This record gives sequence, structure tokens and C-alpha cells, in this order.
Amino acid sequence: MAQFTVNRRFDPYKNFKFRVKWDGNYVAGISKVSGFKRTTEVVKHREGGDPSTSRKSPGRTEYDAITLERGVTHDAEFERWANKVWDFGGGAGQESSLADFRKDLLIEMQNEAGQVVVIYKIFRAWVSEYQPLPDLDANANAVALQHIKLENEGWERDPDVTEPTEPTFTAPAGG
Repeated sequence: MAQFTVNRRFDPYKNFKFRVKWDGNYVAGISKVSGFKRTTEVVKHREGGDPSTSRKSPGRTEYDAITLERGVTHDAEFERWANKVWDFGGGAGQESSLADFRKDLLIEMQNEAGQVVVIYKIFRAWVSEYQPLPDLDANANAVALQHIKLENEGWERDPDVTEPTEPTFTAPAGG
């Protein structure tokens, strides 16, 4: 008889509790992470004796860039990483750091109780686009956001992260 796992949680997880980690540290203030997307090309072919039917096979797989966004602060972590790809003041031949411009990172998703429920590992990411400041507008009333766009060579879900036992809360008596 086939065995299966019975999940305790019926409701899907919300998208607002998450953390991003690279170089062993959580990066402060990230307010938005774009969705992940993987696309595999379709290779069509026909057999010589079959004039009317195409067969389809998987081809090359591409991973779309991931964008991270956060409010502008004095923390220069986005800028430090972006400068490893291209640093205007680096001098001739030293504009980029080929030794360490790529990073692996973790995206941790949490439930409402703050328990880690899903972790994705992003492999060999590097900054292809960096925007340190948004459009500035004296008539606006918004948070100034900066963003980096991360090219990557793939991602995978961490299979070691299992569904946590969620805490239960009791209402105070006489409420």
C-alpha cells in the first residue's frame, strides 16, 4: 500500500513573511522578492516514417532573473555586491571581481508564526542590474526603494525543510 504524508495545514502560506540570506548573513530591509521562473525549451522532431506527427522533447532550461527590492538606507550591501561586477572607480583591469562576484543565497519563507516553512537555494547569482535610487519627486509621498536584479544558474527547494508543527493559541478566559 502506498504511503503518503498528511499535511496538518489546510490554508496556503501568505507571501509577506520572508528573509534573504547570503554570505551567511540575513540582508536587512528587503521588502520584495520577485517570483522565480524556470522555462525549458521544447525541441520538436519527427520520425522519418511519420509524416504528420511531431514529437516533443525537453531542451535547454533557462532561469529568469530574480529581483530584490528594499528601502534606501545607509546599509551598502546591495552596492558592494553590484560593484563586484562593475566598479567605475576600480581602475583599468580592476573594474570587476571575477573571484567572488557570484553568490549562492537562500530565500526563507515563513508562516504567520515566524516558523520557516520553505527555503529555496539560489545558485551562482550575480548582479546584472543595480538601481541605488528611484526617481526622486518632490510631490511624491513614498518610500525610496533600491533594487538589484540577480542572474542565476538555477534554484532548488531545500528538501530538509519540513512542515512545522504550528503553535496553538488559547483565548483568555472570560474574554
